[in-house]
Amino acid sequence: MFIVPAAAYLLLFFGYPIVKNIVMSFQQYSITTFYTGAAPFVGLRNYSEILSSDLFSEALLTTVLFTAGSIFGQFVLGLAFALFFQRSFPLGRVLRSLLLLPWLLPLVASGTTWRWMLDADSGVVNGALRGLRLLPSGVPWLTGTSQALVSVTLINVWVGIPFNTTILYGGLQDVPTHLYEAAKLDGAGPVTTFRHVTWPLLRPVVSVVLVLDVVYTVKVLDIILTVTGGGPANATETIATLSYELSFRQFEFGRGAAMSTVLVVVSLVFALVYLRANRRAQSG
Repeated sequence: MFIVPAAAYLLLFFGYPIVKNIVMSFQQYSITTFYTGAAPFVGLRNYSEILSSDLFSEALLTTVLFTAGSIFGQFVLGLAFALFFQRSFPLGRVLRSLLLLPWLLPLVASGTTWRWMLDADSGVVNGALRGLRLLPSGVPWLTGTSQALVSVTLINVWVGIPFNTTILYGGLQDVPTHLYEAAKLDGAGPVTTFRHVTWPLLRPVVSVVLVLDVVYTVKVLDIILTVTGGGPANATETIATLSYELSFRQFEFGRGAAMSTVLVVVSLVFALVYLRANRRAQSG
């Protein structure tokens, strides 16, 4: 009986939406459905249309690049900060608390602030670069097709660093201190200690962090919609934003549901493949 409330909550707010989304992906579910109640079954037509479109292939590539760049930046910088804060120094707790701010701020507020900062004409970033005479003119951070994806990726890295730092820092606290002392007595340097002591014991936490990073990153919507809206010229259009575009701008809810189902499948496949590979590595 103790698990009934939690199970009911999961079924109502997670299970039902997922099942409803899958059912909608096989229907011609549009705005007229809300008036007529008719949503004809169309089989795999929605999936065929979205998977065969050129925009899907572009969005898939953008999603892969955005996800890979974000996870690499978040994890590397998060691990660096976790190792840095492992040492005791004055104001260490204050700095750790301030590091959480990007994670605690609403993503729409963060995206709006970054959009203002990266504005090509009046943004503070270009203003600072021009003031330092590093650039003769402003960089089109959000309006250039080659710069927009890099910009939203860096913004997402900034947002995700606190999460990675917090989880990895907690994992570092579980590493026994006597192992570091033994490594130091054996003459091991910082790199050797990290490679043979810290990293092996941190790998279970790393696995969890990377899987969660993938799941969170592939469905990022707020930052991209707020900063670039998927543009310019679909340069930052991902599977998540494309699903939003189909559902809530074109009101093609069936195709949008099919796109979001593809997104869920991609996330699950990556998570399962990574977890299996990591389990094999640990057993070997």
